[in-house]
Amino acid sequence: MSSGNTNSWLSVPDVAERLGLSVSRVRRLVEDRALLGRKIDGVFVIPAEFLNDDEPLPHLAGTATLLIDGGFSEEGALDWLLTPDEQLGATPADALRSGRKSEVRRIAQALAV
Repeated sequence: MSSGNTNSWLSVPDVAERLGLSVSRVRRLVEDRALLGRKIDGVFVIPAEFLNDDEPLPHLAGTATLLIDGGFSEEGALDWLLTPDEQLGATPADALRSGRKSEVRRIAQALAV
C-alpha cells in the first residue's frame, strides 16, 4: 500500500523487473496509458503508486484516458492522480487502489471539461 504522497519513482527497467515483464512490454503499457510517467533528470520514471503487486493499478488506464480525452495533458493527469483530493480524502491513485473507481471517475469527469 502507498503511504501517502511519497512519490517513489521507478525506472522502466525497475518496473519491468517488479512486474516480471520485458522493458518493451512496460513501454507498451505506457503507450496504452495503463501506466503514466514523466522524465526526471532525463530518465523516464513511473510512480510506484501506479503499481499494485504484480500489475499496473487497476482502472488507471481508463481514468487516465478519461482525463486526457477531457483536456488534461498526460503530465496534468499524472499530477492529478498523485495529488490529495479533498472529496476523496486521499490521492486519486490511492482511491483507485482501494476500489473507489466510480468515485474517482465521477470527480475526473467533472474536472475534464
